[in-house]
Amino acid sequence: MAKEPKRLYRSRSNRMLGGVCAGLGEYLSIDPTVIRIIFVILAFLYGASFLVYLIMWLLVPEAPQSAVEAPPPPEDTGSAS
Repeated sequence: MAKEPKRLYRSRSNRMLGGVCAGLGEYLSIDPTVIRIIFVILAFLYGASFLVYLIMWLLVPEAPQSAVEAPPPPEDTGSAS
């Protein structure tokens, strides 16, 4: 049985803008906040990370709907009249 290769997707659940940094964080097994900080620092130093982010936003597909965790069911408050 062949193991499915790891794929890069934009995150649907942990996104700030386009889900690129969260998707990279999931792919690399790194906290997405670290990736976001790196993008911001590179944007101030070189300015190219903004362009890279936009290109990735356009080219990297969103995670399949089945990969997104379902929201928890609403809690029953048990309030009876």
